Amino acid sequence: MYINIVVDDDPGFRRIATMLLTARGLRVVAESGDGASALDAVRAHRPHRLLLDLHLPDLDGLTVARRLAELDHPPRIVLTSTDGSLWSQEELESAGIECFVAKDRLFDADLRGMFAASGACD
Repeated sequence: MYINIVVDDDPGFRRIATMLLTARGLRVVAESGDGASALDAVRAHRPHRLLLDLHLPDLDGLTVARRLAELDHPPRIVLTSTDGSLWSQEELESAGIECFVAKDRLFDADLRGMFAASGACD
């Protein structure tokens, strides 16, 4: 079973995202409300997957992703935001982000597929 962390500054969204992941059979071990605590949670829990918000109060999601990409075994990162396509797929991949899903599409997204080891991001 994969270990997952949800990172978002909105406690209500974290709660909803955690419920969606859990309902799809994914285990969430931690939630973080900012980039610094997300980095700490990754070090503490060594998750396989991370649902990461782009806009955080201290570090943006791309900065968090870049820092995590430096780890020996970085988690698979699915970025989420209310902003649509501000970045190209190449920019996201260079930051270590494998998938993007808009927050308003999270309910219908194939989260199990996105969080799978060789998951599809569509």
